[in-house]
Amino acid sequence: MYDKPILSLMNTCARTLIILSTICFLILPACRNKENTPDVEHQMVKKTAFRDNLSLILSFDTLSTEAIKKIIYQQDSLLDKDPDKESNPYYHYFHARKYVFEKKRDSALIAYQKMKGLNPNDDIELLKTYRILNHKMVGGSMVESALMSQIFAALKISEQAHSRLTYSFYDLLAQAYFQNNNEKKSIEYAAIYFKHHPFNNHPVIKQRYFDISFLLASRLGDFKKMTYYNAQARRLAAQVGDSLAIARTYDNEAQIYSRQSQTVKALACSKIYFNYLKKNNNLNGIAYNNLATAFSQNHEPDSAIKYYQAGIAFEKRDASARQKDIYYNGLIEAYKMKGDFAHALQAADSAYTIELRNFKAVEAVKVAEIHEKYEAEKKDRNIAELNNRNKLNETIIKQQRLTIFLTLLVFLGVVSFFYIFYRQQRLREKNKLLKSENQRLNVEQKMLQAQLNPHFIFNAIANLQSLVASGHVEESVSYLRSFSGLLRGVLEQNRKDFIEIEEEIASLNNYLQLQQMRYADAFDYKIIVDDQLDQNETLIPPMLIQPFVENAIEHGFRNIAYKGLLTISFKVKNDLLVIEVEDNGSGLTKKTVEDQKKQSLAQIILKERIDLLFTAKGQKAEFNVNNKGGDTATGVLAEIQIPIINH
Repeated sequence: MYDKPILSLMNTCARTLIILSTICFLILPACRNKENTPDVEHQMVKKTAFRDNLSLILSFDTLSTEAIKKIIYQQDSLLDKDPDKESNPYYHYFHARKYVFEKKRDSALIAYQKMKGLNPNDDIELLKTYRILNHKMVGGSMVESALMSQIFAALKISEQAHSRLTYSFYDLLAQAYFQNNNEKKSIEYAAIYFKHHPFNNHPVIKQRYFDISFLLASRLGDFKKMTYYNAQARRLAAQVGDSLAIARTYDNEAQIYSRQSQTVKALACSKIYFNYLKKNNNLNGIAYNNLATAFSQNHEPDSAIKYYQAGIAFEKRDASARQKDIYYNGLIEAYKMKGDFAHALQAADSAYTIELRNFKAVEAVKVAEIHEKYEAEKKDRNIAELNNRNKLNETIIKQQRLTIFLTLLVFLGVVSFFYIFYRQQRLREKNKLLKSENQRLNVEQKMLQAQLNPHFIFNAIANLQSLVASGHVEESVSYLRSFSGLLRGVLEQNRKDFIEIEEEIASLNNYLQLQQMRYADAFDYKIIVDDQLDQNETLIPPMLIQPFVENAIEHGFRNIAYKGLLTISFKVKNDLLVIEVEDNGSGLTKKTVEDQKKQSLAQIILKERIDLLFTAKGQKAEFNVNNKGGDTATGVLAEIQIPIINH
């Protein structure tokens, strides 16, 4: 007697994903095909809007009854303002749903029938079919064979179209089999329904799973599982705020207490559920039966008879519903409890009449199912014959396709071969040009370096000539000996593009010592290397610094009345190697600054070397020669900036 509450559960679909905003018609993209006529564009707009309205309707599964009611009334009011509302199937859909809430079932059915899709068997037509079939099944009465056939036919169309509504027809079948007392089939289709539901992880959908599980546990008499599943269902109902689902858990709890013979608690829970439905104007015959049964088990026959009779009266008011014998079976027990056997006999006669009628209906359904199964097998045989015919045609088509594919593959292979061959030839020519250009640049760099070395040698010989002319024979011999060692090192460096800083410093030390021999007590020098630099790893072009050192000695320290100081430093600045050659000599004369055309030959050669080695490759490199700033400072500061190069 407490198995029937699941009917109200099956009639209230599990609620799906909450839609946050009311769906409006979408605007077509601005870039339309010029060939599109206004009618075609209008159809495209309608398809987009219809698709979004369907998404909104599918979302109802996860909403509470009040939330669904609110959205339906809003959509009905919105679409009612549309001048083309009569051609809009969703206007009729929301209008029908509004009639359902207002308990105008006949008006709702007429509104559903006015829905028309854009194409036969599209989602709109399937939605229309689903709502009409569901409308006919309300009340929990026996589902006749004709209605079962309609459900199966709609399911087949939905499966073939891969419709989003397919899971709804599985739900209809689960309800139909339950109403026909075929629990095995009902459970089977309920499982398929949950499997295919697009939102089966939603709390509301899970709650329905626990409700169904509760039903199965109650059929098995497993009180422990009944208690667990009902507790989970109540937790999820509270989580989503579904007051109807919460109330339904009290009806389930009444079943548990009833089977444990705790009739007082069972009656209290049944009252909670009944009063909730009454308050929300949502009473049904099953609620009357359950409350009456609770009174009967609690030995209150008068109250039980009152609610059984109220349930019968409620059922009679619904012309579309079939009579059920559960009320009369309850009346039999209640009248027997009072000792009123005459009325008990009348109730038994009524129950027998209804049971016989329902039994015939069940038999009719079974016959229809057998006939339908036969027709399905007949169709399957015809389909198998057609498939055998098609296999031969498909084999021929596959062979033709394979021949075409192989021919195309060979053609593409030949084209690819010639293309790759052509590209390789082009790359070879390009590599030859790049190699020639690289060789040309290397030759130019060597030529510039070769020009610089003779310049240095000529200056050194001039210095030696000065010593000889001055009559300093011993110093001249010592100078010549040191010069020969220095010259040997310079000639060895001439074969290299880059040398270590340590090697450059060694050459500078030799050169500066020769100059100190030539100009006794004329100047001192010091060489400073930044701690960040590894003298053995960092590389610089050979003979890069010597021209600036020579200019400082030959021009900066000439005609000064004090001892000169030459400072050479190697630093790291902004990820560049910065070399500074600083002296405290007479500085650049005005004539030298103004006359830009009379740069030293060494500096011109160095500029060309830097361009070839660095700037031509996109690297930053430069040098500047300027007088030191300040009123009291004298001398020249030469600064060279080149990239840091390591082994």
